[in-house]
Amino acid sequence: MATQAAPGAGTRLFHPHFEGHDQISARTLGFWLYMLSDALLFTGLFLAYAVLNNPMGAAGGPIATQIVNPVEGMWQTYAVLGSVAAYSLATVALKKGSMVGVMAGIVISILLALVFLGYEVHDLMGLMAQGHGPDSSGFLSAFFVLIATHGLHMVFGILWMIVMLVQIPTLGFSPNVVARLLNLRMFWQFQATVWVLVYVYVYMIGAF
Repeated sequence: MATQAAPGAGTRLFHPHFEGHDQISARTLGFWLYMLSDALLFTGLFLAYAVLNNPMGAAGGPIATQIVNPVEGMWQTYAVLGSVAAYSLATVALKKGSMVGVMAGIVISILLALVFLGYEVHDLMGLMAQGHGPDSSGFLSAFFVLIATHGLHMVFGILWMIVMLVQIPTLGFSPNVVARLLNLRMFWQFQATVWVLVYVYVYMIGAF
């Protein structure tokens, strides 16, 4: 449970015997419902990719075995998992009421997320430079939409973190700020989970 605490007040943000209305848990439940819809979105994208990953879906163009790079995907995986780990440490600092610790974890998380996006953009731009853009075949359309949709979620996550870097020093650890930080943690962990599925199914299995 959560209680309101001013920065530096020395009080706990999470108290197991707090009997007041728990705004944070209520908002977290609402965000879970959104995450379920997001999971359905990615499920549809994975299904489209799976159906079109064949010579017929490629329309004479390349299929997964010819365009994916498992090694580059591995570095992307390290970056996104490192970003999630950094944000998790920020959450630990949040429970201790450390504003500096939370902000430091968020900054590191943003930097690693930018590394991930750099690899992703490089990969997609390289394919387009070779004439394998999303308009070349149904398979490439499915591939680009799957990768770009995940990348767009990462961009929104980074923007969310930047907003929190502004709100934490100005608003402190208010119930609203804490709820946003916890929902962001859930959102960020979900993006890492989706990427692991992409790496295993698209970059590892697809390469053979």
